[in-house]
Amino acid sequence: MNIFQNFETRIRDILLQMQAEGMLPEDAKLDTFVVEPPRQATHGDLATNAAMVLAKPARQNPKALAEAIAAKLAHDPDVEKVEIAGPGFINLTLKPAIWGDVLRTVLTQGADYGRGTLGAGQPVNVEYVSANPTGPMHVGHTRGAVFGDALASLLDFAGFKPAREYYINDAGAQVDVLARSAHLRYREALGEDIGEIPAGLYPGDYLKPVGEALAKEFGDTLRGDEAEWLPKVRERTIAAMLDLIRDDLASLGIKHEVFFSERSLTANGEDKIAETIDFLKAKGLIYEGRLAPPKGKLPDDWEDREQTLFRATDFGDDVDRALKKSDGSYTYFAADMAYHKTKIERGFKTLINVLGADHGGYIKRLTAAVKALSGGEAQVDVKICQLVRLFRGGEPVKMSKRAGSFVTLREVVDEVGAGPVRFIMLTRKNDATLDFDFEKVLEQSNDNPVFYVQYAHARACSVLGKAHEGFPDMDLSPDSLAKADFSLLVDDAEVAIARKLAEYPRLVEQAAQAHEPHRVAFYAHEIAALFHSLWARGKELPHLRFMVPASSDITMARMALITGTALVLRSSLKLLGVEAISEMR
Repeated sequence: MNIFQNFETRIRDILLQMQAEGMLPEDAKLDTFVVEPPRQATHGDLATNAAMVLAKPARQNPKALAEAIAAKLAHDPDVEKVEIAGPGFINLTLKPAIWGDVLRTVLTQGADYGRGTLGAGQPVNVEYVSANPTGPMHVGHTRGAVFGDALASLLDFAGFKPAREYYINDAGAQVDVLARSAHLRYREALGEDIGEIPAGLYPGDYLKPVGEALAKEFGDTLRGDEAEWLPKVRERTIAAMLDLIRDDLASLGIKHEVFFSERSLTANGEDKIAETIDFLKAKGLIYEGRLAPPKGKLPDDWEDREQTLFRATDFGDDVDRALKKSDGSYTYFAADMAYHKTKIERGFKTLINVLGADHGGYIKRLTAAVKALSGGEAQVDVKICQLVRLFRGGEPVKMSKRAGSFVTLREVVDEVGAGPVRFIMLTRKNDATLDFDFEKVLEQSNDNPVFYVQYAHARACSVLGKAHEGFPDMDLSPDSLAKADFSLLVDDAEVAIARKLAEYPRLVEQAAQAHEPHRVAFYAHEIAALFHSLWARGKELPHLRFMVPASSDITMARMALITGTALVLRSSLKLLGVEAISEMR
């Protein structure tokens, strides 16, 4: 039961009736208003701006229109009070029985409560992580990995059909550097003293097993000309790095369905990049020209030359984009365009790219590319995940010895666990810098958000366990609890939880539409806070305790509320990829 959606329908029916009565023009659009929780709980249960958005097309005073709508809403059997606020907002207070209906829905739908049909099965490509396959995942990758995976789960729950994809950047110069670094470790494995790792190569110890594997497979046959050994070493090293990356991601419960290789764009006699350029050329979107120099200080590699350009400015970009380098090879952006063309050809009209903090400049160029490649039929939403700053007791964390220059994802997961890592990574919006303190994440206190939410679920499970012991003859299954007398839940703290549970379907829908999974983490924390508050009130006021020996009816109603709370906490944590712990240790 989505009461917000329910009342949108009821209000739309009223507006249709007003159209039929001549109170609204026939061409007035009746789908532009919203029904949402009021900003302050004292203003009621629901608020709508219907009169505000329809006043202008109806050529009416918004307050007068609000009064006409309110007069009809007052006859709704589930509405207790209608008030007009400000210039024309309508606030509704619902009759208490509606919250019993919400609880009944939660209990009967169980894990499916909140699951929506918003997406209508529409396929969505969610590309995330996509780190260069040059080493283990670091903590910066962790945030994008968690964000993308939680977003895909959220989209699935909202009725979309997400595809989790990883783009392997295996065609650039960095993979040749990786191969040379692995070859150095290969020589080391053969007993050679390689000394200090030269500048420009990857220094991490994670390449030692690769060198040992190369020595085992090839013996000393890779000591010759680089042109001969480089392709073999590169192939084996990239494969080893991808295995390492998959293993790192698996430690967070993340599994991509598609790993798309950049190298495949120009493999097996095909050149999808050239095909993409020709495709755009046929549309008149490619030309030979010169770019104006960048503003400010010129980079050392700046060349004023004639080059192949994509008309990105026709689609909202700041400058047209070069597709070929001075040596005739393709730019990274040219490969990126070809890659996104494959996404469109695979049937995706909604693309989500989760990129790191240093990719802010990609937003306009990718948006322009997708518009041009799809003829405006597809759209891309580029989500930038800002930096993660690591601390331990308030002090910055030093770099990893294993990786050589950063703290690895695996080190963080091994120390604090996958669930806490995932939850904390979603406690800030993706475009805000996030501080991650190892000590605080492990701290069992109300200041630790993941502990606070998991403890609420564990506390609910504990109460239900004690109820089974105290009332052995009471059927505490969700189906049985759905038949409880919810009119007995009259305390403000009890009603507040039911009201918050009612928001879950709307929360899922809005978070999915906005591509913002952090909203689910915030919501879970709000539910936990309300439950902890109710538990504390019961400790202070005996008549509000969850189990009332003298009244099985009150006990059953409160067990229904607790079960509903646990179900929604469990559902929201599952969307985030976090285990709902039943017992804190």
